[in-house]
Amino acid sequence: MKIVLASKSGVRKDILKKNNIKCEVCPSNINEDEVKNSLISTGASPLLISKNLAELKSNKISSKKPDQIVLGADSVIDLNGELISKPKNRDDALNILKKLNGTKHQLISSVCISKNGSMIWNYTDASTLTMKQLNLDEIKLYLSKIKDKELYAYGVYQIEAEGRSLFSKIEGDENTIMGLPVKQIKEYLKNFK
Repeated sequence: MKIVLASKSGVRKDILKKNNIKCEVCPSNINEDEVKNSLISTGASPLLISKNLAELKSNKISSKKPDQIVLGADSVIDLNGELISKPKNRDDALNILKKLNGTKHQLISSVCISKNGSMIWNYTDASTLTMKQLNLDEIKLYLSKIKDKELYAYGVYQIEAEGRSLFSKIEGDENTIMGLPVKQIKEYLKNFK
């Protein structure tokens, strides 16, 4: 079975491949910042924002690819109800890490499967991460090890690489933290075999 992944995330594509789910990559290219700002202005929680973005992405591509199964996904950081987005530059990344420093926060990953332009299934999972208390030099050293491309694509920490060293405690599914709760996706996709 082959699905359409409405994301340009290399990590999500790799997770699907490792789980024997073939996919065609077709990024939705929605303006995430515009959607987030609109939802924040109405008082939406980070969880609701994540769910909405996953659904928007999958529905947009699904309407262009009728009869195909389209998977949209989105991940956000929730720091005590505040949405933390991907950094726009290195200064922004440094400020985000300083804000998360020594805190417990949630990483929320939502997925949505659409067909013929409408959602037919969705799932949201959250993991709790506790970041170590680091000094400024340690944060800067960590950031110096991350390439720009990865930083802007995946956010301030890549749990599958250097990012693991930032945390004293990680509670939750690793695939969820990397952006795709694949166990639940596989379970749902059994309906189409």
